[in-house]
Amino acid sequence: MTQEESSHIHADDVWRRYGRGKNAFDAVRGVSFTVRPGQLFALLGTNGAGKTSTVELLEGLAVPHRGRIRLFGGLDPVADRDRIRPRTGAMLQEGGFISHLTVAESVEMWVRLTSRSRPVAEAIELVGLSHRADVMVQNLSGGERRRLDLAVATLSHPDVLFLDEPTAGMDAEGRHATWRLIRSMQERGTTILLTTHYLEEAEALADQLAIMHRGRIAASGTVSEIVADHSSTLSFGLPDKWTVHDLPVSGTAEERGRRVTIRTGQLQQDATRLLAWAEGHDVTLDRFTARPASLEEAFISIASQEGEAE
Repeated sequence: MTQEESSHIHADDVWRRYGRGKNAFDAVRGVSFTVRPGQLFALLGTNGAGKTSTVELLEGLAVPHRGRIRLFGGLDPVADRDRIRPRTGAMLQEGGFISHLTVAESVEMWVRLTSRSRPVAEAIELVGLSHRADVMVQNLSGGERRRLDLAVATLSHPDVLFLDEPTAGMDAEGRHATWRLIRSMQERGTTILLTTHYLEEAEALADQLAIMHRGRIAASGTVSEIVADHSSTLSFGLPDKWTVHDLPVSGTAEERGRRVTIRTGQLQQDATRLLAWAEGHDVTLDRFTARPASLEEAFISIASQEGEAE
């Protein structure tokens, strides 16, 4: 069985072009990845990296300029939309609710349009909006509207769920409650594709992730695999008597205003050697910190890269 046949989402060399001729712009440029059944895949990237354009192709809202997309082992998101739609849910960046309807009325409207739908009260309770059921949409906070979006996206117990910035505008409590809901859905077998600006969210939830930059996937894998390509950091203040050339470390060291930063791929070894050296020379390393490589550092490093020539 091929990767495509065993997957719930499969993208192969996918391109998306806006405009024509001299005004044409490729927002997605050769993106490929596979999401297996029951997996949570996070798609990261800066504004304009191509995340939403990619997700819209996966959802069948547009046709790729080039490349191939298949869901559920071989279905085309556009040509096979009638077969795919009952098995998928989508939470877009912005919902299209009628402002003067209440939360309960909004969900009821979508229930009537959805097959295999869960009851209205259950859908509202699931996202923590039971106490706001009789409140009009126009009076909800931004975070509460995102919860309402999620209630509608999960009405049909979807096999595949697309979540585009699901916790944008939520406070910390709402964000963590949404994470618990997402985890519970995954535990029940739902395959989830998530786009988010919150790196902590990706670290907490994703089995696999990809970081997009200028329409391409710049890095992909597990969090630990992506982070492994980036350096850990040692930081401390060094007394005037000493310079970075005196330090017994293998990493790259730079000094600014007597504050030393060492980037290393051997955090434990260099930290051990450095502390032993300081003890042996009676040196106090002011505000000493040792920080392992993080997804944030990997993301910033990728986002700061210059675009490749066309």
